[in-house]
Amino acid sequence: MIVQVENKNYTKEEYLALEGKAEYKSEYHNGKIISMTGGTTNHNRIVINLCSYLHFALKQKNAEVFAGDVRLWIPNYNLYTYPDAMAIKGKPIYEGQGTTTITNPLLIIEVLSQSTSSYDRGNKFRYYRSLPSFQEYILIDQYSYLVEQYIKTPDHKWLLSEYETQDSLIAFNSIDGEITLTDIYERVDFTTQNS
Repeated sequence: MIVQVENKNYTKEEYLALEGKAEYKSEYHNGKIISMTGGTTNHNRIVINLCSYLHFALKQKNAEVFAGDVRLWIPNYNLYTYPDAMAIKGKPIYEGQGTTTITNPLLIIEVLSQSTSSYDRGNKFRYYRSLPSFQEYILIDQYSYLVEQYIKTPDHKWLLSEYETQDSLIAFNSIDGEITLTDIYERVDFTTQNS
């Protein structure tokens, strides 16, 4: 869930200074700071399952995965955000002097919640598409077996594939690897329907 902090415009520098001292993460969008609330245990299990898989799948390749604590800068929309997971090829390209914000994700993964589902599918996806490096978007429902995979085609269109059964196999297009929904949803309890 995201909640706007206060109705005031901040500069990027003010946001980054506040974020460096904050006890919780916030997004920055065109002058507004938006607080991010914590996730559910199911959300966390899905992110850990995927990041664990991707870490080992990419180990011998020129690629790596980052979890939700690494910030993403989207210059066209003056936006700092924290995707649930991102994969890059080669070395990270950082925004600014530090190593906390990258600009070159190839693959972005978001686990959907009731409060962020529309944003992740709509405006956030539009913002991500402005990044030249971005090639693949994975959306994962935490309440049932459902994964949506968007792949950027050579003619800059986005192709959607949906997976809804436990034994479905997702082949990542932007990186070399595949995973079943059984592995993504390992230990996820659908009887606990948290927001």
